[in-house]
Amino acid sequence: MTLFDGKTILITGGTGSFGKRFVSYLLNNASPKRVIIYSRDELKQFEMQQQYNARCMRYFIGDVRDNERLKIAMKDVDYVVHAAALKQVPAAEYNPNECIKTNINGAQNVIDAAIANDVARVIALSTDKAANPVNLYGATKLASDKLFVAANNISGAKGPRFSVVRYGNVVGSRGSVVPFFRKLLAEGCEELPVTHPEMTRFWITLDEGVEFVVKNFSRMQGGEIFVPKIPSIRITDLVTAMSGKPDHKVIGIRPGEKLHEVMVPEEMAHHTIEFDDHYVIAPAIVFFDKNINYKLNRLSEQGQPVSDKFEYHSGTNPHFLSIDELQVLDKSTV
Repeated sequence: MTLFDGKTILITGGTGSFGKRFVSYLLNNASPKRVIIYSRDELKQFEMQQQYNARCMRYFIGDVRDNERLKIAMKDVDYVVHAAALKQVPAAEYNPNECIKTNINGAQNVIDAAIANDVARVIALSTDKAANPVNLYGATKLASDKLFVAANNISGAKGPRFSVVRYGNVVGSRGSVVPFFRKLLAEGCEELPVTHPEMTRFWITLDEGVEFVVKNFSRMQGGEIFVPKIPSIRITDLVTAMSGKPDHKVIGIRPGEKLHEVMVPEEMAHHTIEFDDHYVIAPAIVFFDKNINYKLNRLSEQGQPVSDKFEYHSGTNPHFLSIDELQVLDKSTV
């Protein structure tokens, strides 16, 4: 038995890399009543239907900007994964209004629809760029995180529970650096472009991301930001791993781009609890109708507060992947 057996699960932005892998997990490991893909691109839905066409699958055209459509789509839904977002950092810098409409207004619409339909649990996917944001994408995801945390107050004592999962770059996801480098190498590129030679990033595979979200549906009490313990990479090591040589071309940091990423800023250390394989950032606000001990989750896993100066930073992370490890990962995500 799994948490998802006999349940209806809706995934916003479900035609993306995460959505497809999450659906694959559900179909292979659970017996859901319905799995609803909610997204706005009919071509991507058509293409996904060729691969994922089990009887429980449903494909709904809709945009998270459309509150009424979301409310209809969430009828009789038990669990929601909110994966829809505008994610490209430079695109968000040049199109701020569009990013705000999807990432902030869309987040509030998901919350409103979940409360209106008495959904049991909602997990929103976030990003390391939401911690101490310097770009608009990160700022909108920080606002989204705050909305989902505060939604636990709005929903009342017996309403839906809302939590957030925050992690770093996903290996091989659509639009990320790995498929971009693969394309350049296939075209005969001699020197891969690097925005800055000292750049570091958190690194997680799609399967690890899906497994973390699945586990947190069982762990969540509402209001947590879950952060996995994952390795970092140096961008120059990725170049060497993929091309076989360290040669690269420095093109300069793009608009809104950071040199390093942070998933738990020092300012949130006094709200952060460490577990064996993850951290939990507990809410900074007090829920008026709940008294939750975030040091002990629903799986009876026990956590401990981190030190006052703790910061989870991609450049000071104790675990960096080696070039050999990056090569193994690269081959596994082709």
